[in-house]
Amino acid sequence: MTESGWAEVGRGVFQRRYEPMDVSVVVVVGPTGLTVVDTRNNPAEAEEIVRDVDARFGLPIVAVVNTHAHYDHTFGNQTFAALPSVPVYGHHRIPQHFGEYEGPRLAAQQADPSREPDKDWADVVLTPPDVLVTAPVTQVVGGRALELIPLDPGHTDTDLAVLVPDCRVWLLGDVIEESGPPMFGSGSYPFTWPAVLAGLLEAIRPGDVIVPGHGAVVDRDFVVRQMEALQKVADTIRASVTTGTALEDMPADHDLFGLWPKVMLESAFARGADQLDG
Repeated sequence: MTESGWAEVGRGVFQRRYEPMDVSVVVVVGPTGLTVVDTRNNPAEAEEIVRDVDARFGLPIVAVVNTHAHYDHTFGNQTFAALPSVPVYGHHRIPQHFGEYEGPRLAAQQADPSREPDKDWADVVLTPPDVLVTAPVTQVVGGRALELIPLDPGHTDTDLAVLVPDCRVWLLGDVIEESGPPMFGSGSYPFTWPAVLAGLLEAIRPGDVIVPGHGAVVDRDFVVRQMEALQKVADTIRASVTTGTALEDMPADHDLFGLWPKVMLESAFARGADQLDG
C-alpha cells in the first residue's frame, strides 16, 4: 500500500480499506474520469472518500457503483449523487431492500439514536441508485469498460458483481469477505449463497484478482473455500430443521463453530428456517 492508502490491485484499479469495519472502497481509473465503488456509512465518510480520491488521482468522479444495499456500502450515496452528472449504478432490487430493511432501521435510529449509538446517521438521506441494473451489462465510464452483473440472492438479494475485464479484477462486495467470516445480515439467503459463488467461479479465472467487501484482496481458491464453508452452513441449517435441533443445542465442538462464532450464525439459522417454511 502506498502512503496515500490506495493500493493498486490491477492496472488502474485501486483499493482503500476504511475504518470502521475495514470496508473496501475501490476506484477504477479511466482516461477521462474515475468510478468509485461503494460509498461507506454516512455523508461524512463519503466526503472523506471524495477528498482522498481528489488528493490521490486528480481526475473527476464520473460514476459510482453500489455492490449491494447494506448501509456500510450505500449510506454515503447522497454525497456522490449531489455531484454534477454522476450516475449511481446498483442492483434493481436496492430500492425494495431499502424499503424493507435499511429504511426502517435508519428511521428508528434517527428517531432514537440510543438504539444504535455507534451509528452516525443523523445526516443520512436514504439515496438509492438512479441507474438500476436488471441484467448483465457492459458500461463504459471514464473511458473504461466495466461489466456489471446482478447476482441471484446470496449475501442479499441486491448483490452486484463488477468485473474490470481489461485487467481481470473482480469487485464482489460482501458476497466474499476476508477480514472476517461472511455476515448473514439483513436479507441474506443462506441456501442459495453457495450456488451464487459456484456460478461466479465458472467465470473467475486462475490469476484473477478478487476484491472483497471487507479485507484484503483474495484469489480464486479463497472463493472456493468460502463457498464450501457457506455450503456447510446451508447443510447444517437444513439438517437442524429436519431433526428439530436448535443452534444453541449443537455441541460446542461442531465443525461450524470453527468457521463462525455461534452468535454470527443466529441470523443465518433464523433466515434459513424462515425460507424453508416459506
